[in-house]
Amino acid sequence: MAWALKLPLADEVIESGLVQDFDASLSGIGQELGAGAYSMSDVLALPIFKQEESSLPADNENKILPFQYVLCAATSPAVKLHDETLTYLNQGQSYEIRMLDNRKLGELPEINGKLVKSIFRVVFHDRRLQYTEHQQLEGWRWNRPGDRILDIDVPMSVGIIDPRANPNQLNTVEFLWDPAKRTSVFIQVHCISTEFTMRKHGGEKGVPFRVQIDTFKENENGDYTEHLHSASCQIKVFKPKGADRKQKTDREKMEKRTPHEKEKYQPSYETTILTECSPWPEITYVSNSPSPGFNSSHSSFSLGEGNGSPNHQPEPPPPVTDNLLPTTTPQEAQQWLHRNRFSTFTRLFTNFSGADLLKLTRDDVIQICGPADGIRLFNALKGRMVRPRLTIYVCQESLQLREQQQQQQQQQQPPQQQKHEDGDSNGTFFVYHAIYLEELTAVELTEKIAQLFSISPCQISQIYKQGPTGIHVLISDEMIQNFQEEACFILDTMKAETSDSYHIILK
Repeated sequence: MAWALKLPLADEVIESGLVQDFDASLSGIGQELGAGAYSMSDVLALPIFKQEESSLPADNENKILPFQYVLCAATSPAVKLHDETLTYLNQGQSYEIRMLDNRKLGELPEINGKLVKSIFRVVFHDRRLQYTEHQQLEGWRWNRPGDRILDIDVPMSVGIIDPRANPNQLNTVEFLWDPAKRTSVFIQVHCISTEFTMRKHGGEKGVPFRVQIDTFKENENGDYTEHLHSASCQIKVFKPKGADRKQKTDREKMEKRTPHEKEKYQPSYETTILTECSPWPEITYVSNSPSPGFNSSHSSFSLGEGNGSPNHQPEPPPPVTDNLLPTTTPQEAQQWLHRNRFSTFTRLFTNFSGADLLKLTRDDVIQICGPADGIRLFNALKGRMVRPRLTIYVCQESLQLREQQQQQQQQQQPPQQQKHEDGDSNGTFFVYHAIYLEELTAVELTEKIAQLFSISPCQISQIYKQGPTGIHVLISDEMIQNFQEEACFILDTMKAETSDSYHIILK
């Protein structure tokens, strides 16, 4: 969704920074703030974001957001006009984020003289990594024991009260602050973008992150649960001094482009304005084990006991379902609409409970929301799942079976046929796990297997399929696209020779 930048500044300020022929979706630039105290004139002079395409009433089109957050780091000049800004940060360096009260006179009077709570998060930008966020963070925790992904530099921060960092949430910090006073928080990001990239041959492109801030006010019970505002920006994190080198490289590349080509790119702003977004859903994860289970160089991952007994089989965390229930209150229904990207219609459904929304027919929803969003909302209300493009079943190879095969090979006897579907002649029962694939790529298969083992995908070096005469064939996208539906595989693992990662073999 596009966002327009609105800048009510004086003519002389606009003339000093405005780029000619700037894209129609933007009409101004970010302004670097001074280090002095803030006044209301400073606040009102900042860029204000509004949504371009909205079906809300016209009186809401020029809505000024209650808060604004400014990250004091320059944006990349190598970003096209219609794309979101990208900011490079150095690992472990303290960066200032200024928390600005942007309310109109008389707006939100209930927070006057009171504190609000803001929660900072560093999350994944790519949706495919968001689905496996818990496994990614657990893998990072295992590789970096005692470290955090996000920290607050408390001595440098100004105006923050009761800063907290939950030891179980490495990527989250929170604090209280008074909107009427100058507030400036310095954050440190300790992970780098390439730590979540598949290791290949060096020079891998790092994944982008998001810095998201969610702000809440106090409810009647004294809990900070009533959502006020959320905003985020896209970042990439490099090793120390790496962000400066990347910024310089992007600037040099842009200088080599022709004037016509430069018009297609945004200028580099001195600061980064966080844009409004939906609030981050609160999800509680339950981890079965603090770390991945490695027990030997061969068949190293632990999915359970060697015989695959279901009595000892730890399942991965269950997927978090977000289906609307008839018992959902109007307030919870509003949060559900935000989480499922229906923020545009929250005002229309202000007093609707879960039961009210679920009673709507398909024609009702389309009439209210239009054909495109109406069909999407109706499917979300009914909790309709999209059928995966490919389903395969995998089972960890039995240690008991391997020992039997090794003994038979030593005795030069033909191996016995193992019935993995139902069990073997000794009464051993084998459990298979379903893997659902949408993209049909080797990268997706690696992520799904890593999620099954509760490890980081970085710890899986290669995936092979056992071919004729026992040869190992490297899994490719084309091979996965030719897998039969509901094919069954036995998983075997071998430690890589030159690293701490592992090879997966599909038999």
